[in-house]
Amino acid sequence: MTETKEVHAAKGLEDVVVGPSTITFLDGLQGRMIYRGYSAVDLATQVTFEEVAYLLWEGDLPNRERLAPFAKAFADARALPPAVLDLMAKFPKTAHPMDVLRTGVSLMALTDPDVAVHTPEAVRRKAIRLVARIATLAAAWDRIRKGQAPIAPDPALGHSANFLYMVTGQKPDAVSVEAMDMYLTLLADHDLNASTFTARVVTSTLSDIYSAVTAAIGALKGPLHGGANEKAMEMFLEIGDPAKADAWIEKAIAEKRKIMGFGHRVYKVDDPRSTPLRAMSHRLSQVKGDMRWYNISIKVAEAVHRAKNIYTNVDFYSASVLYLLGVPIDLFTTVFAASRVAGWCAHVFEQLADNRLIRPRTEYAGPALRSIVPLAQRP
Repeated sequence: MTETKEVHAAKGLEDVVVGPSTITFLDGLQGRMIYRGYSAVDLATQVTFEEVAYLLWEGDLPNRERLAPFAKAFADARALPPAVLDLMAKFPKTAHPMDVLRTGVSLMALTDPDVAVHTPEAVRRKAIRLVARIATLAAAWDRIRKGQAPIAPDPALGHSANFLYMVTGQKPDAVSVEAMDMYLTLLADHDLNASTFTARVVTSTLSDIYSAVTAAIGALKGPLHGGANEKAMEMFLEIGDPAKADAWIEKAIAEKRKIMGFGHRVYKVDDPRSTPLRAMSHRLSQVKGDMRWYNISIKVAEAVHRAKNIYTNVDFYSASVLYLLGVPIDLFTTVFAASRVAGWCAHVFEQLADNRLIRPRTEYAGPALRSIVPLAQRP
């Protein structure tokens, strides 16, 4: 079958440009990632997550006068509505944190006074609540499922420090806060990845920001997207000893097992986010007095590169960083969401500013036009 307009298919929409964006630039050949003109790697070692969120939303880094009220708005919005906490207490304790996060975001929509207000100002207020509360929701669920009361947010702490406090119950040291800020910064946006594209598609229908973020969370849950960091840490735990890494990888390759934390659709070289996270994994390991996971990761990275000539991606070293920070493994992807929600919201704003319904096509590969055979005559 043919039609007048020629259609070309690209499996997985690989290298298909769907429109302009001023948020993030990726250079897969040179291994560069740029937020609004700034190197994301440079940002990861010099600014806080609140500054990065401001940059993604407003277009430039804030000065002190602009940052203060912006950060305060996040701090003031962290507490979850009591109705959400009450319902979370009734969830099955075996529920995966990403399922809880997806449901929790939908519940937050029901309690938001701006849920049916779609002005730019209302959308911005909802975005602030989403960024502030997704971190709280993730931490609260980890306590609830263990039969413990959630730890109330501390408005005196920055976003990263407060999250670690709500998860661990301890005020974090400076290096841990720096590590969390680095992680959240490097994961805050990444062009039209699966979850961000999902958020923009939902937004293009003029649905609300909660629906867009809920859908994005569903996409992020997949092991080929955000869920890979959990699998990477599970691999390190299974290996258990740096001396066993080479043999483990050799066996995994022979059995054609998928080794998580390697390769990327965009980058043809090392994922630029891997370098600072590798350095932070080493630094945290020294501070915590436990080099095992870092040493295993180095052995695994070397073995896989020798065997398959592929590079690590952001999930690989971030796994040991989160683990050393005391984040439970099955909470890793929710922390990814707590970062990427800033980027999702930036893309929602950009989509709404010049909206057109996203409606791609497929390349039809089915049978040609056929006649209907009466039921009694069909073989």
